[in-house]
Amino acid sequence: MIRTFKWAFFNSLAVVSILIVLGTSAPQLMAIPAFARKYHTACATCHSNWPELNDFGRAFKLNGFKFPKDDEDFLKEPPLMLGAEAQKEAFPHAIYPGELPILPIAFRYSGAFSYNSPLPSAVGYTPNTDLFEPNTLTIIGAGSLGPSVAFWFDNDLNAGGSGANGGLGDGWIKANNFLGYLLHVPKNDLNVRYGQFELDLPWSQARTINLTNYAIWAETANVNPSGSGPLPGTTNNPFSLASPQKGIEIGGYPNRGYTWWSIAAVNGQNSSYGSSFSPVGQDSKDVYVNLGQRFDLERDPEVRKDVQASGPTGIHDHTSIRFNAYGYYGVNELNHAGAQFAGLPVIREPFYRLGGAVTYKFRSNFEIWGLYQHARDSNKALNGDSTGFVSITPVTYSGGFVEAEYWFYPWLIGMMRYDGVNSPTDRINGVSRYDTRSTYSPALQILVRPNIKLETQYTFNYEQPVPGATTFYRSNQFLTGADFVF
Repeated sequence: MIRTFKWAFFNSLAVVSILIVLGTSAPQLMAIPAFARKYHTACATCHSNWPELNDFGRAFKLNGFKFPKDDEDFLKEPPLMLGAEAQKEAFPHAIYPGELPILPIAFRYSGAFSYNSPLPSAVGYTPNTDLFEPNTLTIIGAGSLGPSVAFWFDNDLNAGGSGANGGLGDGWIKANNFLGYLLHVPKNDLNVRYGQFELDLPWSQARTINLTNYAIWAETANVNPSGSGPLPGTTNNPFSLASPQKGIEIGGYPNRGYTWWSIAAVNGQNSSYGSSFSPVGQDSKDVYVNLGQRFDLERDPEVRKDVQASGPTGIHDHTSIRFNAYGYYGVNELNHAGAQFAGLPVIREPFYRLGGAVTYKFRSNFEIWGLYQHARDSNKALNGDSTGFVSITPVTYSGGFVEAEYWFYPWLIGMMRYDGVNSPTDRINGVSRYDTRSTYSPALQILVRPNIKLETQYTFNYEQPVPGATTFYRSNQFLTGADFVF
């Protein structure tokens, strides 16, 4: 096994090395297509390691996909105007004029080769190697519809193989400062977004720089994941923070975007699942809240006021520290129409997720961030005569991640990540050997061209029990592949 792994690793490393040599002669960076075509600008204007945003990119996004200052002066592909300037003065006796962006469309493709450590036969068969799966092709559209309206959508045209059905990720429209304009609040301090969107998380899972997901945001609460198990109770909650939600969000970015807040009312995730415990819908709505504050750490107060600092290699970030606190409260509904317990009422189990995050950034050379989250789900069981339900010990878990990036060169980025989840429920259900399961993931990412990135990651996984035995195994994985946009 070791010899086979070394062969796969060093051959992949050789390919990567060749592409590094070819890539070092790349011309000046170009931006991702949707906005590169609009502004004729560079990827490095908004991204230090796409899709991660740098300081300027965040300011651009918060401003409704417009430059924070003098946007009209930087436009190279002006939008199609829908109406005349005089209609603004005539409103409400005329339709307020708008605009259509020119071709705000981009595509993204990603595919990775994987080498999986051999698994015990009792676990089931998994090929040691898998060539460029999943293959995902995504269409992305984003832009502004006038001075105060922005939109975004992304849809997987193909995911996981030939002909596989994709699906909508985010699809939303946002009124930047619409309510603020009516209430005379400063620009971008009071915005409204509605549609389907990823929650306003401290770190995006949908647009992550990693080849694998953050474990804590993919974690779910279950006492009997297969319909029966060693633990008593009804809790089977498919909710995870990483999944998109349908709803409406109110938020703002006061203090030049250094303070931001959001409150969202969403449907809840359960209706999108097909397991026997999942409801067909729910009347109540879940609530998510996020609050963040950033501080620039340069000694010169004038430097701290700048949106970004420029240098010979492009846009540079401030040295800064950022704090976030967030919370989600919802109700998991089970037993609709007696699906699990005939003749008994709907089971309503409140749950919450609370977390905090901190990010430290040193210019454009080093960044480290971490997050901790605690989760609690109410749990119920049949009473003695099976005529109703009583509350029993709740299901809880906690955990988070720590990740660091270091830029050896603007095109060569080293990464290290730790994920940890503490879940006694999962251990009892045979998911892991210990209450806490940990993974370590070193990675290397290379911008061989402005819109082409090579990615390599090795995941050292936690121990899992072999079914029907007293031994344990690790499902370690090596991934390498390409990600590009056009």
